[in-house]
Amino acid sequence: MSRRSPLRLARAAPGPGFTFSFDGRDIPAHPGQSVAAALWSAGVLSWRTTRVDGAPRGVFCGIGVCFDCLVTVNGRPGQRACVTAAHPGDVVTPQAGTGELP
Repeated sequence: MSRRSPLRLARAAPGPGFTFSFDGRDIPAHPGQSVAAALWSAGVLSWRTTRVDGAPRGVFCGIGVCFDCLVTVNGRPGQRACVTAAHPGDVVTPQAGTGELP
């Protein structure tokens, strides 16, 4: 009996990796990976501060419900990092509070 792996069964092959920018730093990512997952993989654990006391925040629920992981992506504030897919060349910046449009 031959050994079967899930990738072989699905005929899946991951696409090439890429980078996006976070606060001036290149962050490696894989196709389909969320911004939060890529940040975590790069050792970045918080990327937002709260409105009132500036407490650091990152992923809390991981499913887009709590809004603790808000970032600004390509100039658009209020993006939930846990459900926002990373794309090559994205510019992601930390966010203070709920963010503001420029």
